[in-house]
Amino acid sequence: MEINDIIGKIRSLYKIDQTLVIGIDGAGGAGKSTISEQLRLRLSELGHNAVLLHIDDFIHPKAVRYNDDYPQWEQYYYLQWRYDYFMQELIAPIKKGAQPKPFELYDKENDKYIVCSCDIPCGSIVIVEGVFLMRKELSGAFDYMIYIDVPQKERLERVLKRDGYIGDRDAIIKKYSERYFPAEDHYYKAYKPKEKADIVI
Repeated sequence: MEINDIIGKIRSLYKIDQTLVIGIDGAGGAGKSTISEQLRLRLSELGHNAVLLHIDDFIHPKAVRYNDDYPQWEQYYYLQWRYDYFMQELIAPIKKGAQPKPFELYDKENDKYIVCSCDIPCGSIVIVEGVFLMRKELSGAFDYMIYIDVPQKERLERVLKRDGYIGDRDAIIKKYSERYFPAEDHYYKAYKPKEKADIVI
């Protein structure tokens, strides 16, 4: 599906007196950030107040999400995200047509939170990109869901080029094999995102 087709569908759902929340779901390395930014830019060019948020900015500090009492994939799937905070501090006011108060975003380099303000007046279009967006913890957050489906082999080749911060090739493969891929498999089985999405790319 072409980006203009997606833009057309989003705009057909838009109402000036409501903020529209779009989810861009997909596994690691699927290209969510790239497509999300393309959508944000195009919608902005068309006169919308389009805001891009990343679910990975709403994660717990390392001491919480790396808890070795659990297997790697369970740490990632169950301990990674501050879903309650995201829903209460952003989604709840947005759904009421209110401007969210300044909120905390995770500072990865310093493993702490920074407080940010984001201009999201009623009538905005908010794009949220990230993994596992169709989980029950995020139920009711999204008005429209896009799922990006890319084979695991292709995604692995992408992250081997992208995720050098993890270490060398073997370290990246090990982390994805133990932490990310099993969590993705669990999500696929539990939620069947390709079947539930409004659009699959």
